[in-house]
Amino acid sequence: MSFLKTVEQIRQLGREILPAIPGSGAIYAAQHEREPYQSVRVTRDVRYGPHERHRLDVFEGEDGLSGKPVFIFVHGGGFVGGDKRQPGSPYNDNVALWAVRHGMVGINITYRLAPEATYPAGSEDLAAAVAWARARAAELGGDPERIFVLGTSAGAVHVANFVAHAQFEASRAGVAGVILLSGVYDLTTAQDDMSKVYFGEDVSRYAQMSSLPGLLESPIPILFVLTEFDPRPFEQQALQVVQAWFARHGQWPDFIRLMGHNHLTSTLHMNTEDDYLGRQILAFMERGRA
Repeated sequence: MSFLKTVEQIRQLGREILPAIPGSGAIYAAQHEREPYQSVRVTRDVRYGPHERHRLDVFEGEDGLSGKPVFIFVHGGGFVGGDKRQPGSPYNDNVALWAVRHGMVGINITYRLAPEATYPAGSEDLAAAVAWARARAAELGGDPERIFVLGTSAGAVHVANFVAHAQFEASRAGVAGVILLSGVYDLTTAQDDMSKVYFGEDVSRYAQMSSLPGLLESPIPILFVLTEFDPRPFEQQALQVVQAWFARHGQWPDFIRLMGHNHLTSTLHMNTEDDYLGRQILAFMERGRA
């Protein structure tokens, strides 16, 4: 399928997330690898904590190399849903496979969900998963000082709060960079029902729970990504990030507007022939080594 035809299909799905879910997945399904994955060792449902959802999948290349970057993926789902894997489909295995195919150790994690688990549970779970990965990086062929974390949607919120808030400072050891896809960073301008189920009804606390102030001061490199067909509230959040970053640092942040994609296909297309975002992530990772 040509790139232009794919973009038109994505455009026709519109900006709203729920109606676009089945169509978005179908667009890329035929382009993805299927199990068993060639030259990849997959270890499923490894426990990194006591809760039933404290599970992760590890993807390792069978090349015997060491010192690889460790790439952790944090799924979305509006704080109330989602998982590290959709059985019977190539998602979200495709993200960890992309990492392995580019010389990394890939890890997909699952975390606790609202309303049972509320702020800051998602970031606490990520902290535990990072600690697990760092402790075992060497035996997996990875570098414990080169951990990169990609979060999308609600996952991006959890990653952003992990990076931004002081309570996680010690847990960030080894994290060399994060990629935030279509997240919410200023809760004071995102007081919707989806946010309230995780952050609570007391909006007077939203300013202190927002990640944006901490992100502006973070020593950890950050790559922000917004898609062309993201819902309007995510565009507003991205605009706030750019404005605040420019006011603080006098320049734009590392920022990509991912053209031809929507809120879902930003990760669903990874590990296909459409490699623009992947190339940008790899370049971001290399900039962090300079």
